[in-house]
Amino acid sequence: MKPARIIVICVAAVAAIGLALVVRAMGSPSNEPTAVAAAAPVDARPMAKVLVAAKDLQPGKRLEGSDLDWKDWPVDEVNPAFITDGTRPVAAPEQSKPEGAVAAVTRAATDLATGGAKEDYVGSVVREPILAGEPIVLRKIVRAGDSGYMAAYLEPGMRAMAIRVTVETAAGGFILPGDRVDVVLTRETTLGNIGATEGDRSKFTSATVMQNIKVLAIDQSTRAGDDEQTVIGATATLEVGPRDAEALALAKSEGELSLILRSYADTGGPSGRVSAGPRQSAAVRVYRGGAPEVVVVQ
Repeated sequence: MKPARIIVICVAAVAAIGLALVVRAMGSPSNEPTAVAAAAPVDARPMAKVLVAAKDLQPGKRLEGSDLDWKDWPVDEVNPAFITDGTRPVAAPEQSKPEGAVAAVTRAATDLATGGAKEDYVGSVVREPILAGEPIVLRKIVRAGDSGYMAAYLEPGMRAMAIRVTVETAAGGFILPGDRVDVVLTRETTLGNIGATEGDRSKFTSATVMQNIKVLAIDQSTRAGDDEQTVIGATATLEVGPRDAEALALAKSEGELSLILRSYADTGGPSGRVSAGPRQSAAVRVYRGGAPEVVVVQ
């Protein structure tokens, strides 16, 4: 065989080997998207929004917006007792982007118009401990209006007691649930053994019997409306200690009770009875120049 032909055959062989390597190199990247596409359906599980505790919540805690949060939860693991935002989960992986976008827009529009389902539970009271990240379930909270709401709302060791009020004795209706008040007793004095003539006028005394007492409710309203500045009612429910409840019950039988509204800046002082009870008053009849005069001695 001629040397020229041998050279041509070697060059052709080298070219064939090089072409095979180039084709192989070009074919390798095309397999990577295939592997990614095959793994995509594994990560595209339909998710729902579940209402959870944003932090640890203790019994008696009144829920605020910052205490609650939405958390993504796999649809197939959502317990019927969980509270969801009501959006429909993704039906199929290939439609995840369009339906997910529609669900997000729907949720945002609903929250903007109604405040979202979260707002329905603001103001509820925690009945059992709830850990941060734990789903909110109805058996662990008491919503306003539900049976047992007031008992759950009371601070440990405290009691709820109602007294009669009017517009005049409740600061013109400006006392709202959650405010702090003083309780003043007004009663008629006892003249004792000293006889009173027809011309004598009745004597009255007033004394503060309770200070810095929390108002739980006016009638059956435990929360004032967002636009309400006054609440007119016939009863006011106060939060008092066991011994303070006894003193308040005694004061109710002795005269008229009035609620004195305290400033928000003046609610950090002691709360409860001012003293063991209203001071007893005595009346002394004094004769001056033969004319009797009744003097009340505190």
